Amino acid sequence: MTAEGHLIFSVACAIFSKKAELSPELAHGDWWHIIPGALLTSLLPDIDHPKSIIGQRLKWISQPIARLCGHRGFTHSLLAVIAGIMLFRAKMPADWVIPPDVMHAMIIGYLSHILADMLTPAGVPFLWPCRWKFRLPLLNSQKGNQLERVLCLFLVGFAIYWQQGAPIIDSLHLQSLSELLRTITSI
Repeated sequence: MTAEGHLIFSVACAIFSKKAELSPELAHGDWWHIIPGALLTSLLPDIDHPKSIIGQRLKWISQPIARLCGHRGFTHSLLAVIAGIMLFRAKMPADWVIPPDVMHAMIIGYLSHILADMLTPAGVPFLWPCRWKFRLPLLNSQKGNQLERVLCLFLVGFAIYWQQGAPIIDSLHLQSLSELLRTITSI
């Protein structure tokens, strides 16, 4: 997925997360904290690729990670999410506090990147170091990013439209998840 796709997808995930009240911090959080927090970390897993947007800016971090783990390795796993959460909890100075809603949004942004990469044929090793690839290949990067852009913008629009607390399928007036998938892939 492209950087543009990851950024748009993270906005959709942040909106869904707040409306679905995934945590009390997100449910009662400020939109001005949640959206920037998700955007801030939505490209971070690609630090393992020196030619990515973030990898080009932080080559001194990106190149060693790429050599050690390769692209879509550790940084695209649940273990990286857990390590990041533990790092923030253990190493932050007492006077430098990230608001809880921002912290939760940053986790959503990071996870949105991993989820978005699961939509590609390459998938991700979500349970790294186990090499199993988790994927639901709806997007094929060889066909350009038009489908990716349309899908991500559709998800943002739907996230805005979705009424908090309503089942997603009922919101779409569809009979089944398979009908939802057919609708998305026919765009």
